[in-house]
This record gives sequence, structure tokens and C-alpha cells, in this order.
Amino acid sequence: MKNPLARDAKRQLQRRIFRWFGASILATGITVGLVSALVWRRDSGYPRAVSAAQAFVGARFAEVFDDPLRREALARELSAALDGSVVVRDVGGAVLVTSGAEPCSRPAFKGPIERAGVALGSIEMCPAPHRLRGAGGAIAAILAACAALWAASGLIARRLSRPIVELARAARDFGDGKLDARIGLERCRRPHPHDEVAMLTQAFNDMAGRIERQVLAERELLASVSHEVRTPLARIRLLTELTRDGRPMASSLDEIDAEVSEIDALVGALLANAKLDFGAVTREPIDAVDAARRALERAGLPAQRLRAPARLEVMADPTLVARALANLIENARDHGGGLDELVVEQDADSVRLMAEDSGPGLPIGQEARVFEPFHRGPGAAEKGSLGLGLSLVRKIASAHGGTAFASTRSSGGARVGFSIARPPSELA
Repeated sequence: MKNPLARDAKRQLQRRIFRWFGASILATGITVGLVSALVWRRDSGYPRAVSAAQAFVGARFAEVFDDPLRREALARELSAALDGSVVVRDVGGAVLVTSGAEPCSRPAFKGPIERAGVALGSIEMCPAPHRLRGAGGAIAAILAACAALWAASGLIARRLSRPIVELARAARDFGDGKLDARIGLERCRRPHPHDEVAMLTQAFNDMAGRIERQVLAERELLASVSHEVRTPLARIRLLTELTRDGRPMASSLDEIDAEVSEIDALVGALLANAKLDFGAVTREPIDAVDAARRALERAGLPAQRLRAPARLEVMADPTLVARALANLIENARDHGGGLDELVVEQDADSVRLMAEDSGPGLPIGQEARVFEPFHRGPGAAEKGSLGLGLSLVRKIASAHGGTAFASTRSSGGARVGFSIARPPSELA
């Protein structure tokens, strides 16, 4: 069922376009008529032609004015040629000759009859009524053409309004929560690839698709996080109950601390992801080597597993870099059999941070898939992995102008890391 508001909006838009077309046609007709009249009267020589015709006809009648027979014959000849009426009068206004089927009530042509500067009389000529009707027919034809153009403007208005109304409908449905709403421009007309409306349609559909994928991913994330958080909370509740029943306090506290750390890591990943989504990246000078050393310390690993120069400064967000390093170490521990080395190095225009493990490596052709959201390797579900760790690493790298990369080492195991781009000012 169509939305009545959308239907009313469509009709209003069509009416507005229709009225503007009509006003434009009317204004154009008036302008053309006025300009044509001015040009015709001023530049076409019409006044001169009328004066010459009057002088010629007056001279012909002056030659035969004194001969009634020749005067009447000339009047008949002229009325036949004009297919109208001719009236010849004397100086006093008395009718001398009338020729033509109908009387001449409103002469279209009136001129004097003179000989050697002496007025002899006057002549009046009227075209036949059908000649006047012919002029009216021309006007009627022009009016009919304007009416046809205005009717065509109604079709054009309908054609123009359809895609716009379709866009409004899709935007309204999308705003109401129908994330699959798209503009079906093919239902309105065949789109041209370079048509502005088609370009707008494609842009809207692309935007709607990205938002739909993001919202669906967030819903999946919320569902997964809700499930994963409930598990450690249930274990904490169980430990507190066991402690009340006489279990040693120290043992229970250690396990509770581990569960709280797991929740803290999950919340930290969510906050880092939200920070990236809102573009709240704060870049400041940090020592990448010191950041890697502290990441090892927080993971409970010895500093000897760090392979890096003494110091390597880079402009980056310290919170996001720490989260990316923690995710790399966690990924090596959960899926790579443990971390061999955490490497920090510098290449031509970036700083690279990577974790090398001693696991089985990555399947051939699957290196890029490890960075996809919710991608889980073998055994990830049993370990409580959401499949967001390396996806977050890629987002952090992108926010710093770098890239995420993964490969299988020649000596065995995987190398997974990311880079942070260094601006030209840092390289100078």
C-alpha cells in the first residue's frame, strides 16, 4: 500500500512543474509576439509599403476619376483582385462606386485620391471575411501549439518527478528503519549512466548498503559480545558461591581476576572500535619500541622477545597502538602456538610492528581473510574468540595511514602486523 503522504507529495511536485512549464510557455509566447510585432512594424518596411500602396491606388483612380465607366471598372478589378469590397467617395464623402459582395463597414485600407495636389475623393478597401478568419485561424493554430506544448509539459513533469519522489520514498523508508530500502529507478525510466539522477541514485544506494552492512555488523557484534560477557560473569558468580561454601579465597580471587581481565580486554576492544568509528584518533609523538615493550609486559611475556632498535619515534594514537599490539600478541598466543618475537622496524616511509609465532602458518590464499570481521580460525570458538582482534588491527592501521599484513614465514609460523605511515616531515 502506497504512503498517502508520498502520493500527495508526488502530485504537488507534478503540479508545480506543470504550472511552471505553462507560465514559461505563456511568457515565451508573449515575448515572441511583442518582439515580432516591434520588428515587423519597425524593420520590415510595412509602413512604407502601405504608403506606397495608397499612393499607387490613389494615382490610378485619379487617372479615371472623371470617367464613371472606367472608374467603376477599376473598382471592380480591384475588388476582384482583393476578393473584398471597394468604396470610392467624392470630396464630400458621397459614395460614387461600390464594388464587392459585402459592404465595407470597417475598412482595412483608406487613402486619398489626388491629382496635382487637388483632392478628388477617397477610396476604402475591406478584405473578405474569410481572409480575416484566416488570420484568426493562424492565431488559433498558435494557441493549439501552446496547448500541445503545455500538455507535453505534463508528461515531462511526470517523468521528472518520478525519480525524485522515488528517492524521497526510499529515504523515508530507510529513516523508518527499513535498511533494505533502495531506489528502484528502473521502475521510473531507463537511467542513463551519466544522468545526474542516476548518479544520485547510485550514491544513495551505495550509502544505504554501507550503513546496512555496518548496522548488521554492529548487531552481530552486540549479540556476540552479550554472549561472551555472560560467560565470564557466570564463572565469577560461580566462584563467589564456591568461596562462600569454603573454597580458599586466594584461589578464587586469582580466577576472578582472570575473568575480569578477559572482560576488560573485551571492553577495551569495543572502546577502541568505537573510537575509530567516530574518528576520535589523537596522534602524538610516541616511542613505538617502548609501546611494544609495555605490550609484552602487560601480556606477561619477557622483554627478550622484542626485536627492535633502541628507539623509534612515530606520530600515533598511543591507546590504539597499544590495543593493536595486544591483539597481535593475543592472536599469536591463541592461534599461532605462542609468540616468538614482537618486531618493530622502519622502512622507507612507515614504521612496521609485527608478531611472529611458531604455529602452522596461514592457509595459502587466506592471508587477507584473517582481517575480516568475525573471521574465526580453527578452534577460535572454543577459545571464546569473537573474530574481531585482527579486524580491529586493520582499522587502526588504516586510521594511521598504514596497512595490515599477514604472511607465512619461510621458517614456519605466521607473521602478522601493521604499519604506521610517517609524514614527510618525520622523514626529513
